[in-house]
Amino acid sequence: MSERIVESQDNTEYGRLLGQEYLTFSLGEEHYAVDILKVQEIRGYGAVTKIANAPLFIKGVINLRGVIVPIIDLRIKFNLGEASYNEFTIVIVLNLEDRVVGMVVDGVSDVVSLAGEQIKNPPDFSANFDSEYILGLATVDDHMLIIADIEKLMSSDEMALIDKTRTDAI
Repeated sequence: MSERIVESQDNTEYGRLLGQEYLTFSLGEEHYAVDILKVQEIRGYGAVTKIANAPLFIKGVINLRGVIVPIIDLRIKFNLGEASYNEFTIVIVLNLEDRVVGMVVDGVSDVVSLAGEQIKNPPDFSANFDSEYILGLATVDDHMLIIADIEKLMSSDEMALIDKTRTDAI
């Protein structure tokens, strides 16, 4: 039941369904969080093998200990301006439904524990804005934290591209 929780449920139940610990990271000026149980490892950004005709946000693939891993740049996917790559660029390697995916972020902040009452339902945006991947919002250390449903984000149309990329690279 990783769907967004209906408003009739209380925040304690909402927090319990989302899990307790989250890895927080930054994209531009915004702070995001993903379920820590989805994170396989954190590594620096290195050389990737580019895939012809892939969308701009798919940077390519890497060979991670014998596993071909597609690398997605969320800064490009979310239209957060021009992405630069340097020694501080980070890749969070995720294990999603038996698939390994790397996502490029500006930085990793911390692992935080969130209680149910700290997590609020996301606002209902109009059809002009796709907020389906937002599980909730929380305030941590005076900044808003966007809790992402990373499986939903990566398994939409983009996951089909990832599967094709993974097959083409082998």
